[in-house]
Amino acid sequence: MERIAERSGVPPARIFGVASFYSQFRFEPVGLHIIRVCEGTACHVQGAVDVAEAICDELGVAEGGTTEDGKFTVEPVACLGCCSLAPVIMIDEDTFGRLTPEQARSIVRNYGTARDEGGAKA
Repeated sequence: MERIAERSGVPPARIFGVASFYSQFRFEPVGLHIIRVCEGTACHVQGAVDVAEAICDELGVAEGGTTEDGKFTVEPVACLGCCSLAPVIMIDEDTFGRLTPEQARSIVRNYGTARDEGGAKA
């Protein structure tokens, strides 16, 4: 941010204000794969809390956190727009719906291995 401030002539505080307002700007590194867990009403009613807990337990990380190996970041989101598939998660650009906690664990457990080795979607 300091480099941007120097080059643009905009005060660092103003740049920080903009960067901290938008969720797309990050202040910490994120994982190779971003797991978005929908917390919208439909997903919540269908068990999204249990799905999120299963994913976080499987990865050993809290919501909003990144695994120590840098493979996954678990990110709660307000809505993924797939209400008819509730509960839903997205990993990168792949959508998984009608999940049970055990299905979510299995997807996460197998996702990185298949993807990182150039294999097919889990």
